[in-house]
Amino acid sequence: MQLSNRLQSLKPSATIAMTQKARELKNQGLDIISLSIGEPDFNTPDFIKEAAKKAIDENWSAYPPIAGFPDLKDAIIKKFKRDNQIDYKPSQIVVSTGAKQSIYNILQSLISKGDEVIIPTPYWVSYSDIVELSEGTPIFVDATIENDFKVTAEQIEAAITPKTKAIIYSSPCNPSGSVYSKEELKSIATVLSKYKNIIIISDEIYEHITYGQKMTSIASFPEVYDQTVTINGLAKGFAMTGWRIGFIGAPEWIAKACETLQGQVTSGANSIAQKAAVTALEADPSAIQYMVDAFEERRKLMIGWANDIDGFKVNEPEGAFYIFPDVSELFGKTFQGITINSADDLALFILEKALVAVVSGTAFGSPNCIRISYAASVEELEEAMKRIKNALS
Repeated sequence: MQLSNRLQSLKPSATIAMTQKARELKNQGLDIISLSIGEPDFNTPDFIKEAAKKAIDENWSAYPPIAGFPDLKDAIIKKFKRDNQIDYKPSQIVVSTGAKQSIYNILQSLISKGDEVIIPTPYWVSYSDIVELSEGTPIFVDATIENDFKVTAEQIEAAITPKTKAIIYSSPCNPSGSVYSKEELKSIATVLSKYKNIIIISDEIYEHITYGQKMTSIASFPEVYDQTVTINGLAKGFAMTGWRIGFIGAPEWIAKACETLQGQVTSGANSIAQKAAVTALEADPSAIQYMVDAFEERRKLMIGWANDIDGFKVNEPEGAFYIFPDVSELFGKTFQGITINSADDLALFILEKALVAVVSGTAFGSPNCIRISYAASVEELEEAMKRIKNALS
């Protein structure tokens, strides 16, 4: 018996794999601190939970429309206008079972065999795998810690070929926390506007988690509006990872294609979660500021602790809830017969010796780095960083 070729070449998600390994060790009685998964450690706000209870009592339990309830689409349209200065119509909105499904829908709808998709590195782990599942070819454009893990418009243009069909990136970025400024995105928009056949896929799931600099949506630049798909959702900003609600604003022809595909795969997203999402999106973003404030305080502490660890080079991320230190200075070092040759080796060493789960940057296209989430209590973070420092010293 044999699996399909596409499944044989598909790798498990590195973040999920490391989290699973940490859980297994924890179940064996080891005191593991897991800083590997991208999940807020807050509960969903009570006002959103109350909306879900109300939806249950009102019997919103039938199949929902494939692309989303009309009132949720309306809330998404108002959110895009309020927060991002983008105008969409209901026919341009598709609600999916999480932003990951939104990305899958888009790439499956757009990419044919041999098409190239530009992916700035570091990138979220699933981008390249979904491109390959769509029979496309990922084209990586590298950024490093020296330029805050952000690529330039010139780098992007140099990567464009006649086969380029799309570019996909996130800002704020998972894993680096980098946020492209309005000026940087303007330069990128100016370049891409010359190539109307290239679709820009902007993953903005960490939109609300920024520190100082407000995030800009590239679709707000008129010159690329008609070639941009904006992806967002409720998971990160509203601590609703398990509710599985993501959505897109897109050119109508792309939205229609995603709706058609979704109709054959999952149909509409969970009806109760959709109703709760209406309440979340209609709330003023200040309702979740307490989470952002907590993340910002942790970020400050984490940067300080990381700078005290020999071999870590750290920049200051402007969004999300990760630090992404360059650890290449540690490569080649040996401890008790164990040689650290890569970020993969280091992540495993930290798990085994410090009992802290982190993720190798190799999975994100940055093999000199590791990702450490600070979506955990200050006490856990302080203990984890002490353990890492002791293990590496």
